[in-house]
Amino acid sequence: MASLKVHVVAADREVWAGEASMLVARTVEGELGVLPGHEPFLGVLAEGDVRIHTEGGVVLAKADRGFLSVENNTVMVVASQAELVA
Repeated sequence: MASLKVHVVAADREVWAGEASMLVARTVEGELGVLPGHEPFLGVLAEGDVRIHTEGGVVLAKADRGFLSVENNTVMVVASQAELVA
């Protein structure tokens, strides 16, 4: 089964990286769900949650002011501020 390579990066560090089956994030144009095989995409992040669905469950991160890019089953969430939510 195909998977996504996901990187969540803040201005000063990598917050999370790994494989996922789906990612859901909020952009300024609305909520976006990304599955393997998604068309290339570049969007502006809105403040909010980034939900990363992995084999072990859902990883939740907060991200603010940044970009989301999707290409070749790789998702980059680059934000000025990002942190994992416990």
